[in-house]
Amino acid sequence: MKIRVLLCTLLLAAKTFAADTTLVTSPDGQVRFRLFSDHQQLYYTVAFRNTPVIDASPMILSIDDRLLTSDVTKGAVKRYTVNERYPWNGVHAVAVNNCQGATIALKQGTTSYTLDVRVFNTGIAFRTVVPGAASVNRIPDEATVFNIPAGSEVWYHDLNMHYESVYAKKEISALQAGEWVAPPATFKLQQGIYAAITEADLVNYAGMALEANGKQGLVVRLAQHQPVSYPYKLRYSEEDVQRSLKPAAISGTITTPWRVVMVGADLNTMVNNDIVQNLCPPPDPKLFPKGIHTDWIKPGRAAWKYLDGGGDGTPEVMKQFSAEAGALGFEHNILEGFWAKWTDDQIRDVVNDAKSHHVGIWVWKHSKTLRDKTERQAFFKRCHDLGITGVKIDFFDSEAKEVIDLYTAILQETARYHLLTDFHGANKPTGSSRTWPNELTREAVKGMEASKLTDRAEHETTLPFTRFLAGPAEYTVVHFGERRKNTSWAHQVASAAILSAPLLTYAARPQHILDNPAGNLIKLIPSTWDETIVLPPSEIGQLAVFARRKGDTWFLAVMNGDAPQQINIPLSFLQQANYKVSVVRDIPDSAGAVKVEEAAYTKKDVIPLQLAPGGGYVAVFVTSGGNGNAYSSHNTAVKRKD
Repeated sequence: MKIRVLLCTLLLAAKTFAADTTLVTSPDGQVRFRLFSDHQQLYYTVAFRNTPVIDASPMILSIDDRLLTSDVTKGAVKRYTVNERYPWNGVHAVAVNNCQGATIALKQGTTSYTLDVRVFNTGIAFRTVVPGAASVNRIPDEATVFNIPAGSEVWYHDLNMHYESVYAKKEISALQAGEWVAPPATFKLQQGIYAAITEADLVNYAGMALEANGKQGLVVRLAQHQPVSYPYKLRYSEEDVQRSLKPAAISGTITTPWRVVMVGADLNTMVNNDIVQNLCPPPDPKLFPKGIHTDWIKPGRAAWKYLDGGGDGTPEVMKQFSAEAGALGFEHNILEGFWAKWTDDQIRDVVNDAKSHHVGIWVWKHSKTLRDKTERQAFFKRCHDLGITGVKIDFFDSEAKEVIDLYTAILQETARYHLLTDFHGANKPTGSSRTWPNELTREAVKGMEASKLTDRAEHETTLPFTRFLAGPAEYTVVHFGERRKNTSWAHQVASAAILSAPLLTYAARPQHILDNPAGNLIKLIPSTWDETIVLPPSEIGQLAVFARRKGDTWFLAVMNGDAPQQINIPLSFLQQANYKVSVVRDIPDSAGAVKVEEAAYTKKDVIPLQLAPGGGYVAVFVTSGGNGNAYSSHNTAVKRKD
């Protein structure tokens, strides 16, 4: 392949900027993207506060095996600004989309195309647009490199289990050529700056993974070059596997997804980064007249009978789950595949019973059964007619273009039938929930289902700063049994506030939550937030300390990694008021119990915590002028009766 040969020749090139450099700077002037050419080959760099974040790296794009990024001449540069705010369901209630942009005209031979660049205060993004006739099919390929500065630490996992693996931490120089890196890939520079590489607005194109080149570079590799994941080989035929490895043709104009580098001086900036969804179009007002606040878009918490017992998958048992979900104030109840054996009358009965508890019913479906358009639309119509709230679609396990196209078709058609969606066995989010707010979450994470994962403490304190940077994940939070492994009950309760999602699915059986001494506090934890602050003691894989606000109520949630820690948490994030506080904390030497207590704090106070390995802490702050205590339990410590 020409693209491979070119990569080898470019590794030692472009040590200095050429005279034809194009510079695009963030609104605050701290992030800089430089595009330049060396011997007519395109290169770029990214810097933050004059510190290199991406060293000089080649941009490599081909169409039908013809390179478009070498022997390039540059044309006009048209600059523009984006400055908007829009409502959002996630880490905060209002997303900020503010950037400086530039469209750069490029020409290679007879082919004219455009590079679109956007630079935000929190990172950069670029994509390529190659015009073409609607009647002509062409095959794109990419091998753009992200050269990471020496000494940087990288958190990443491979593609064997698709997006359901455990993160490793290495210095960038330790990544061997051929190692696979699933985006988002988070890295930390020696100067303490954080960054993450991923993609946005993945539509009509194959998904991107990254391959290490053994020289501190991560190379864009499309689906046809990626190893087929174990789950895909397990669930699909050899014919499906071979088809997924064929390069995908695109008719008409080829628009690559945005290649994204998120940048931040601290973890708070990274967690609050809006770039991925900013790069996607807003929702169609015909389908979503009030955007994310359209009447049938209902974020919330979900019960799920799969990991914590509760009886057989019968209508009677599911009615009980709905009643218990309603008692918790949860908004949803997710049914696994057992529902398919029921009659329509039984389904309607379960749906109507759930509605009496203010709970919506979701149903599971294998994505392979939805590849046929007629069958897919018939299924969604049936769900709509039965009064079902949402669909949990599973087993995608690939980023081949035909799979990406299936996501788009599902989102379009469920929107027409007013169905919410949850993608399981899925690839990383790329911001599509901005365009399609009926997508509440997707899995793409090694979650509570992974029974063999023994070190949850490090895993769960890594995820907020790696996988979750791309968007919410369905981890299925909170388990009080053996699945929690080396974490405490308090850590598990904190996970509901930290590993958050607009569809926040709980692993614990609803009755076990109701019976737990922390149950009343769990009822208060929302699925979306007005404000999120990641506090300075946080470190990837070691400690997650989140202050989050919903309305006037603040939540402080702490998950510790696998080493004991003593920390102090200033409460300066609070407002000028006195607060009544409900607390769930660990009991020393008893990870399977919690202490529930009440306290009073102001913003001038500091909370000292002695955290055991895998420990946790949760506090709910309600203003003294509010509706009283968060709940009435007082100084109780109760062990679970299994």
